[in-house]
Amino acid sequence: MICETVPAALAGERVDRVVAFVADCSRSEAASLIEQRAVRRNGIPVRKGADKVIEGDLIELDDTELSGDDVPSADPTVVVPVLFVDDHVIIVDKPPGLVVHPGSGTHGGTMVNGLLARFPELAEVGDPTRPGVVHRLDKGTSGALMVARTAEAYEALVVQLQERTVERRYLAVVVGHLENDRGVIDARLGRSRRNPQRQGVVADGREARTHYEVLTRHDEPFPMTVVRCRLETGRTHQIRVHLAAIGHPVVGDDVYGRGHPPVTLHRPALHAEVLGFVHPATGEAMRFTSEIPDDLRLLVDSLR
Repeated sequence: MICETVPAALAGERVDRVVAFVADCSRSEAASLIEQRAVRRNGIPVRKGADKVIEGDLIELDDTELSGDDVPSADPTVVVPVLFVDDHVIIVDKPPGLVVHPGSGTHGGTMVNGLLARFPELAEVGDPTRPGVVHRLDKGTSGALMVARTAEAYEALVVQLQERTVERRYLAVVVGHLENDRGVIDARLGRSRRNPQRQGVVADGREARTHYEVLTRHDEPFPMTVVRCRLETGRTHQIRVHLAAIGHPVVGDDVYGRGHPPVTLHRPALHAEVLGFVHPATGEAMRFTSEIPDDLRLLVDSLR
């Protein structure tokens, strides 16, 4: 069961669009849920997807039908690079362009589909629609990502994320020159008031902090800065939104960046370089480094 109170940002939207947004599913899947009377608005079943919601409406939906349709299947054709694996955890070296799990119209060809072919036991770990997935990286973001192989490991890693003890460091190339060599971006994040499908800095959003450190500044071919970011919290699109909010969007980010330099990189210049955590079974401190992929390496090298 999913329950969501409609925020101001979604007021006036069609109810089927709101259902698709909160359930992370396609509009056709949202329409199917409405047809099955699986969606209620303020306790009353929704009959028309075109009905408009207002701020404060309580949307409830039984997502068992949805999750049944969206349970991913094994796909051995999806190649998933792995940095480390044991009986408890898998550290994936995610390439850019690979979606982590099905959702929002993506039904196959994801990282999860590939992992299930190699590790079928993942089907019993965590959310069945995103088995084993403890945290995510955006489609365009590359780098280290941890996946749990057992229920016990899943619960332990989720707790570490909640307690903010997981080390997550990212390399990014941003537009322009940051004034300070290091700093902290402390700005609450939530759904954008202008576009509910995006994230934005909002006063009533969730707490979010990103630490950054300038590595190098460059003037040619355009003013750009290579920075290392450390997540204290892990909100959706956090680094991309935070850097854009201070006037230095990630190069190649077509969602949050405007007027970015014309580069050949066809995705945000963002890479999850370091991942550190405590092993859920042994208690050992684990730390993994993902090498910068070729497309991002070419961009960084061109700045030198």
